[in-house]
Amino acid sequence: MNKHLAAFLLLWWASLSWVQAQQNRNLVQVTDLLKIKQVGAVALSPDGKQVAFTVTTIEPDPEKKNDFRYNTQLHLQPANGSQPPRQLTYGNSNATQPTWSPDGKQLAFVRVVESKPQIFLLSFAGGEPLQLTKFKYGASQPRWSPNGQQLLFTSGIALNELLTDSTLNPTRDLPKWSYEKPGFFQNENLRTNTAKPNPDGTLAEIRGYLDQNEKDQKAKVINQLRFQEESTTSSTLNLSHIFIIDAKPGATPKDLTAGFVSSSNADFLPNGKQIIFDAASDETENPTRSQENAIYLVNTDGTGLKQLLGKKGMSYSGSTISPSGKWLAFQYSIANEVNIPKLGLLPVNGNPSNLITIPYDRNKSNLVWSENEKYVYFTSPSNGGVLLNRADVKNKTVERLTDMTKGVGAFDLRKDQLAYVLTEVANPNELYAASAEGKKPHRLTSFNHEWVSQKKLSQPEKHTFTNAKGHIVEYWVMKPTNFVEGQKYPLLLEIHGGPTAMWGPGESSMWHEYQYFTSRGYGVVYANPRGSGGYGEEFMRANIKDWGAGPASDVLTALDKTVAQGWADTSRLAITGGSYGGYLVSWILGHDKRFKAACSQRGVYDLSTFFGEGNAWRLVPNYFGGYPWEEAHKGIIQSESPLTYVQNITTPLIIFHGENDLRTGVIQSEMLYKSLKVLNRPVEYVRHPGATHEITRAGNNRQRIDQMLRTYEFYERYLQPKQL
Repeated sequence: MNKHLAAFLLLWWASLSWVQAQQNRNLVQVTDLLKIKQVGAVALSPDGKQVAFTVTTIEPDPEKKNDFRYNTQLHLQPANGSQPPRQLTYGNSNATQPTWSPDGKQLAFVRVVESKPQIFLLSFAGGEPLQLTKFKYGASQPRWSPNGQQLLFTSGIALNELLTDSTLNPTRDLPKWSYEKPGFFQNENLRTNTAKPNPDGTLAEIRGYLDQNEKDQKAKVINQLRFQEESTTSSTLNLSHIFIIDAKPGATPKDLTAGFVSSSNADFLPNGKQIIFDAASDETENPTRSQENAIYLVNTDGTGLKQLLGKKGMSYSGSTISPSGKWLAFQYSIANEVNIPKLGLLPVNGNPSNLITIPYDRNKSNLVWSENEKYVYFTSPSNGGVLLNRADVKNKTVERLTDMTKGVGAFDLRKDQLAYVLTEVANPNELYAASAEGKKPHRLTSFNHEWVSQKKLSQPEKHTFTNAKGHIVEYWVMKPTNFVEGQKYPLLLEIHGGPTAMWGPGESSMWHEYQYFTSRGYGVVYANPRGSGGYGEEFMRANIKDWGAGPASDVLTALDKTVAQGWADTSRLAITGGSYGGYLVSWILGHDKRFKAACSQRGVYDLSTFFGEGNAWRLVPNYFGGYPWEEAHKGIIQSESPLTYVQNITTPLIIFHGENDLRTGVIQSEMLYKSLKVLNRPVEYVRHPGATHEITRAGNNRQRIDQMLRTYEFYERYLQPKQL
């Protein structure tokens, strides 16, 4: 080869490599996950001119090589966007839950100190934040009094601590509900045992020895129905109380909700003399059993406790007082049932029989009154987006203020000024502002805008079909980012959890995963099958006693219609889903052979076992009518369990589960894996140490990346075109 030709080829190869590198750099990479910054809590100043908000970043962990940590800090920005945001807090301890003082001169926020959340005050006159509370049980959810001289906060207290606390329980009262420790008369065992621990002593001394073993964590003695947390089991029963404190360091908090009932969501009435809050409605029922909730009123000195709304078999929550103190907005629903809570209004001093209901067949979150009391604002998942809405109090109608192709997160309203967090295909997370009518929206921040604008993204295309029940099912198709007409591509079917979750262009948690797989040359299709949220109560209840066949039909129809477009390679179909989505993946694999590779994450595979080991066990009686031992229900519980059909699964499958996941329970995945191994099927099982059910949303970031890459690598083993 002559020198000139060799030089030309070398130059050509270098140029091609540079072009390919540039093209890859413009595609979403797996490590772009670490770049995503998330705006969280949003709080407008009393005059509506400034907005305080949290920003969560992912940064290298200085204490763990090659690992990362989340860091959340407060930021401030003019609501008109005239200046860029400035960071207010720094350090390794997160700053959360900002709330403005009525005069707009300081912020209260929450920061963890010695493993307990505490309230801090940040003055805009200057200086470092001052720690307001040093409460031994912690303090969170701060709310200012109208005159700015006091704050409310909520604290979680273990029952055994409340029983012996001389300040909170000076008369050593006992709960009116049974502690349910068998063999004891009512709650006599809750009295402090003063006997000296002695394993060879009297019965009282033996009990003292056993009590000491519990304190030293040598044993967990469980007597409560609710004992499973997200990552561990606990024998401790915690109750949340509401406290009031003067807004000056060194002040002593006072308990406003004394007793053995959990209370939350507290706020002052405009008169500054009364507090409204949510709490369990039956003080005689064990808190781990109770699903009923009521709304209460109490004076700021702890007297005059009054139930405003409460009824047997019902749950009232989310209470929000109007600016004048005249009206109460809230949600209510039948307890222990698959339903959509209703939006209710009631005069604070009115009779519960005068309750006003504003019809809106979607779930609702974060009720906020307008200053003129004409509207109640809230967010709701709907048709693939999360909408910001306002309900007209007089006309009892609901007006949509944002687009269904986008998703609104936290928001606030002051002085006809809106501020809200927005997710869209073009940007996973930014802060926006708009008028009270939702007009003239403008982006305030650029936390993700700059780097995302340099990326080439795949745009979802919305489609619909009518299923066998007559329901309109929506689904979205995302072609490979560098799609070329006439070529064939692998296609990935993504299935959401819940089962009442909803996916769409406005859903933030899947933004990166969708863009990553399309950047790797995959098409992605996802649907909201019967049972999903965001389409009304009838649609949401359409999978009761039908978790498998019906929803499977819906997602597979979406897949079939995508394949019919002509660009998908039917020899390279893959499927994935998490939680209930993991359930549906395994159900489909037991009934369908079209997929060449599959991934099931933190799923439920045997409903009888799930009832015992998952803390979301109420899904079993709520969806299937009863319990695994009941003759009337055991048949359907078994027939709806994917493990019943495990012998039919031949598709190569990778199974993921967090080692500490107790929402669905890690035994679920062990049963599926072990069964497939006994059957000698192609299966791989990945456990992530320390991970909970939230691994892919808020878990360890190396593990989040690990799971995505392992899924991709597993697919590639089976989806790569065969070489001739």
